[in-house]
Parts: sequence; structure tokens; C-alpha cells
Amino acid sequence: MTKILLTSDRTLMSDYHNNEFLGFGTCAPPNFVPEWLYSYLFFPQIKTKQGVPKAAPYGLRKAEVQLLNEGFEVKTVSPKYLKQFIMEASVLGIHVMDPFGLGPASTTLAFLFKKEPYLAKYFKSLLNSPEVLKAKKRGLKIIVGGPGAWQFKYRPEFAEQNGIDCIVEGESEMALGKIFNIALKNEQLPKHWEVKVADAPKLEQIPDINSPSINGLVEVGRGCCRGCEFCNVTLRPLRWYPLDKILREIDVNIEKGKNKGCCLHGEDVMLYGSTNVTPNDERLLTLHEAVLKKIDSISWSHCSLAAVASKPKLFAQISEIIRAKQTWWGAEIGIETGSPELAKKIMPAKALPFKPEEWPEVVKQGMGIMHDNMMVPAGTIIVGLPEEREEDLLKTMEMMDDLKDCRSLIVPLFFVPLGRLTSEDWFKETALTDLHKQLLIQCAEHDFHWVDNLMNMTFAGKWYSPALRSGYRVFAWVAKRKTKQHVKGFH
Repeated sequence: MTKILLTSDRTLMSDYHNNEFLGFGTCAPPNFVPEWLYSYLFFPQIKTKQGVPKAAPYGLRKAEVQLLNEGFEVKTVSPKYLKQFIMEASVLGIHVMDPFGLGPASTTLAFLFKKEPYLAKYFKSLLNSPEVLKAKKRGLKIIVGGPGAWQFKYRPEFAEQNGIDCIVEGESEMALGKIFNIALKNEQLPKHWEVKVADAPKLEQIPDINSPSINGLVEVGRGCCRGCEFCNVTLRPLRWYPLDKILREIDVNIEKGKNKGCCLHGEDVMLYGSTNVTPNDERLLTLHEAVLKKIDSISWSHCSLAAVASKPKLFAQISEIIRAKQTWWGAEIGIETGSPELAKKIMPAKALPFKPEEWPEVVKQGMGIMHDNMMVPAGTIIVGLPEEREEDLLKTMEMMDDLKDCRSLIVPLFFVPLGRLTSEDWFKETALTDLHKQLLIQCAEHDFHWVDNLMNMTFAGKWYSPALRSGYRVFAWVAKRKTKQHVKGFH
């Protein structure tokens, strides 16, 4: 009998056709594509064996191993097969990324389609599934945590209305044992358990995963030294994992998950091993040489344009190591604005070692270097930043013109008050000006210009490529038309 079950909703329990960036499709609401087809295209269900997923979200794996190390009986299960296990469980832990669709990408797409996104829909469906409701009646405790836990502060009534006993926010390795022990003893849980930054675990307190993560994702570090005002991650201390720890987790994914791919996760992989904003050549090259000896394909979760622009020769060396095994790789990047004035106000360290006044040039240089070295960035631009002026939007639009020949996806995101800007107002669709609309259309045109090229690269050599590419092309074509019609017609 397993006392503790861990799971997530099905939008997170997917390998996204082995492409992490297809996971952004979960941020979209139900639309003109039938749900059965859309879910297959963007978040197909993970393979399982007797209800246990072959891989699970990395954060869920960290929670799993922490509890196992502390002596708890724990099983991670697919939400599809939860009913097979839940009646024997005392506690259900649920991992969340964007439970209410309040993240920047989700709020933008919700505006375009006027519905809540799939990720919010499936999270609610999980909580209100017959098996969970039945288990709640007999006393099941539900604990929710993960990167999206902050959103419950904006939905304070939701937890009580939906039977959630405790929300855990922050880096929780050192708190999980206490929380689950309280739940197992059937004692009163705090409604919201927030782990303070000062209580974040030290490197030696962060356990290695011991079961496969989705798409071979492994952390290379935590925290960020850039200090952008709008970001939560930069509030956490910067810690880089030693190489042997990273390689051990890759071995877990290879040996237990038969996964020869890897996504290196950090807020700025280009700064791995560095104590400042200048890349550490030796540690970066050593990391990639060691990782590429073990795996067949690699991607990065995030990197900064400034770090790339500051060391173009180093970036080219890394690219050469990676492209010995694959033709391209991807990462998420933060462009945010093309305005030097806004950059100076809200993200002065994002351009370092360059000056914030040079930010538009840093973006152009960094994007150009990525293009030349077959890195495909998924970039973000924030719409409605505090103190944003018409001149700032015009600068961003000028920058978008300069980036038209850079192979990339660039997504406009409505401002969400995070980090040190939690007291600011959310950017609402009612605040959209004509310039905002022009910028949204400009981003859409940029993305649709590159989408065929990116799909060809993504699915090259795969037997199912023609069918998938056809599905994505149809979706992209209709989405382009609807985006233009909606934005132009919005009042």
C-alpha cells in the first residue's frame, strides 16, 4: 500500500514529441482544432507501465526522491491511471506549472482566443475527477507545489473550494518531509507554506533524481545573477551543480528511461560555472564535451543574449561540439523590450557586460550569432511593462524589423507582476493601443515566416514527419489568420 502518490495534470505528463518547446502549446485555449487532435499534436500522453509514467516532470522527480530519501512510501503515477492507486493513498501531491493560466504566455493566448488555456482546464479536471472527489470524502489530503504555486495567491478561494489542503511555494526540498509527515498524521496543514529565499537548499542538500525526467531534462544550476525586476527566479541564490552531479542525473535518464537526449536546465546555461555575468570558457566547454559523450541530442532551457554576444568565439565552439551530433538546438531567451530606456529601468544587468543603453544592439548581435551557429531561440517580448511609453514600443518594433532574418520564434507576453514588481498592475487587454496591436501582428508575422523552416528542422528524418508537419502547418495557417483578424478587430 503506497501512502503518498505524486502526479500532475496531463498537459505536464507529456514528452511533447520529444520537443520541450511544443509544450508551449498547452498555454493555448481550446480552439478550432478538435481537442483529440490538438492534444496529440502538442501534449500526447506519456507512455506508462502499469500506470507508472516512463518519465515525469523534473520538479516532480525532485520531490519524489526527497521523500524517498526521508523514508516515505511514494509512487509517481500518470493522471490517466490515478484511480488504480488513489483509494489506498493518504496523500496526493500535485505538481503545477501554470495552474490557472496566469503565466505570461497563457494570458496572451487567452486574450486571443477568449478562453482559459488547456493547462488550466486539465488542472481543474484532475482535481474534480471522480476518483479524486471520492478519495477526498474518505480523508485524502491534497498538497500542491511547483513553479506555478505563486498563482494561488491570486486565487485565494480556489484551494478551499477544490479540496486542496496545502500549497507549497518555493524550493521545498528541506520542507517536504515535514509537510507530508503532518499530512500522514492527519494533523492540520497550513493553507500556504512558503519557503523563504533564506531557507533555499544548499547544493549538497539537493538530491539527485533517481527516476527519468521528461525529455531528459536535468538542472545545471538554480538562481540568476541578472536581477531583472519582473522575474521571480532572480530572487533566489545562484548555485551551479558540479559536473559529476549533472552526469549522474543524465545516467539515470539513460539507464532507467532509455533516453539519449538531454535538456540542460538553468536560467542562463551560458553562465554555467561563472560567478558573474561573464561566461566561464573552461567549465562550459568541459560540460558540453562530457555531456555529448553520453547523449545523442541536446537542448538548453534558457540562455541570455548578453552572454552569447560577449563570447561569440566560445559560443561557436559550443555549437561545434553540439553539431557534431545534431544539426541545431534550441533555448528560450528573454528579449523583453527594444527600448534602451526601459531596459535601464527594469533590467539594467540583463545587458551586462554591456551597458543597458546598448541593449538593442546586444539583442541583434546575440540573435545573429545564434542564427549563424544554428541555435534556434524562442524569444519573449513583454507587452505593457510599467512605465512603458509610445517611444518604447516604437523602439521594440524597430528591433523586430532588425530581427526578421534571424531564425527564431518571438512571442509577445502580457506583463505579469512578478519578482520585485508584484505591487504593479497586471497588463489587461483593455489597455491595448494601436501600437500594441501592431507589435502583436509583427511578432505573429515573424513567427509564421519561420514556422515551416523550424518544423522541417524539428521533424527531419522521422517517419511520422509528414503527418505531423501537415497538422502543424494547418494550425499555423489558421492561427495566423485568426490572430490578425482578432487583433485588428479588437476594441
